[in-house]
Amino acid sequence: MKPINSKEFEAVIKLPANIRYEYFIKKVADSEEVWGLYDDGWVMTSDNNGDLLVPFWPKREFAEYCAYEEWSSCTAEIIPLNTFISKLLPKIKEDQYKPSIFWNRENAAVLEINALLKDLEQELEQY
Repeated sequence: MKPINSKEFEAVIKLPANIRYEYFIKKVADSEEVWGLYDDGWVMTSDNNGDLLVPFWPKREFAEYCAYEEWSSCTAEIIPLNTFISKLLPKIKEDQYKPSIFWNRENAAVLEINALLKDLEQELEQY
């Protein structure tokens, strides 16, 4: 996939979390790639309730943008979409974590695995 241009990056990173989530669904269905931050394992964070979250992004540039402060030693790693759907999401669900979609250093869309899978499957049906 071609890199994102800076105008698109700047516009998308400022969108509300629900709109960034829609962008994530469309981009990952199109590219068949998901991005995470990795350093001896996928990075994790938590919400205000203490629930553990695993963050994911639609493109390398957005993941790299979030590799700062406590995540500054992390690298953006690609996850093939079929691996994300068939292996990673079931493991996250089994561990009772939630996906954190497209954090922009301020907020992210946090939802149940089943809702994320349903949205991805609906989008993939259009391809």
